[in-house]
Amino acid sequence: MRVAVIGSGYVGLVTGACLARLGNSVTCVDNNPAKIEGLRRGRLPIYEPGLEELVQEGSDRGLLHFTTDLPAGIQNSQVVFIAVGTPSLPSGDPDLRYVEAVAREIGQHLDEQYRVIVNKSTVPIGSGDWVRMLILDGAAEAAKQRLSSLEAGPVEGSEGDPDKTTSRGGGVLTLEKARWVPQFDVVSNPEFLREGSAIHDTFNPDRIVVGSDSPRAIAILRELYEPILNRQGGLSGDPVPWVVTDLASAEMIKYAANAFLATKISFINEIANICERTGADVTQVAEGIGLDKRIGRAFLNAGLGWGGSCFPKDLAALIRTAADYGYEARLLRAAVEVNQEQRQRLVEKLQQVLKVLKGKTIGLLGLTFKPNTDDLRDAPSLALIEHLHKLGAKVKAYDPVVSASGMREGLSHVVVETDVLRLAEGCDALVLVTEWQEFQSLDYGHLASLMRRPLLIDARNCLDRQALRQTGMTVLGVGW
Repeated sequence: MRVAVIGSGYVGLVTGACLARLGNSVTCVDNNPAKIEGLRRGRLPIYEPGLEELVQEGSDRGLLHFTTDLPAGIQNSQVVFIAVGTPSLPSGDPDLRYVEAVAREIGQHLDEQYRVIVNKSTVPIGSGDWVRMLILDGAAEAAKQRLSSLEAGPVEGSEGDPDKTTSRGGGVLTLEKARWVPQFDVVSNPEFLREGSAIHDTFNPDRIVVGSDSPRAIAILRELYEPILNRQGGLSGDPVPWVVTDLASAEMIKYAANAFLATKISFINEIANICERTGADVTQVAEGIGLDKRIGRAFLNAGLGWGGSCFPKDLAALIRTAADYGYEARLLRAAVEVNQEQRQRLVEKLQQVLKVLKGKTIGLLGLTFKPNTDDLRDAPSLALIEHLHKLGAKVKAYDPVVSASGMREGLSHVVVETDVLRLAEGCDALVLVTEWQEFQSLDYGHLASLMRRPLLIDARNCLDRQALRQTGMTVLGVGW
């Protein structure tokens, strides 16, 4: 199948590369020439395990293409994915200007061929109908331009027929062609990709959700996803559930899923804060309640809370949507407040041991909001850095990807070290912020010998506390 993916960021690039791996001809479109040129040369704008190899494979097979030419991408495709960014505005509303611009331009360049337009970007409930309206507006603008070109006069040999003229493409344009209305359907197909395991999640999803009332559009997407649904092309495991809903419900499923997971994390952090005051151990509590099939163990890890691009943005948008319809989403607001306060509680934990933080040196193990990504958006580390800086502490950090990449944008008030030994030198405390796998096997005894004070706060509860204490480290966690 011929597919266009508009937007070559995280979702767009992963989606395009994975669909090409399944044998589709995929054109990734982006309005950033430098990004497209880099992708053509095999340079990726993001870090995601396995993605570089997948992009190279698709390019080598001639199935994955990169361009800034949006009209060509649309006209050479049967399915068009909109995968542009929808960052949060200060109000909490998502910024939809990129979606709007792309939808209008799609409408301007549709032709007689039927197409399925897929909303892959996370957009507010009701956006499917809005995108359809914008595409029709773009098509109407293009039709108006075509009609105006008829005023240029008849083509040679038309014997003065006022209903025929040369089109801008050099062919013959008739009044009928100038007035045709494009045939398309808008479908919601939300993504559920976890950064750090996005390729696995694409090929092995818990479900594929499609929101549409068009049997034709649903059938086309079913054909596109058939290898994943029925485990073809080397994919193993059970068939994947195929969930068909109306447009609004598909859009809500994305928001509701992220809101629930974020709330689950905030819930266990609330329990952790109570555990610390009562002498209970939140890791044992999480294990005990997680065995209840109605609850489940996933997302019950107490720590610094959630960050990244999805949870904060999606909760803000859902809270805002509820307010637009006269409802106050109190539970979701509480989940956000608990998450924000959790970062401050880590600073308080440092103060309880070190007392005055002014003049102290704090080392952070990890910067990204989760392991196996280079994403710093709303990372808990950034809030910690700002809190500690305001209290007069010197902050150092080491992150396996950030340190190696040389990226320093947005990392003011922190010294990014290139290795973990330099990080530990002279520190009054280390804080494990991101649960990178490499931090499991560090020689913590050696790190303790380099520190001014051998204090480690495991803010993700991911290390063996008993083994750490045998190295001479004073170890604190969250909720125990």
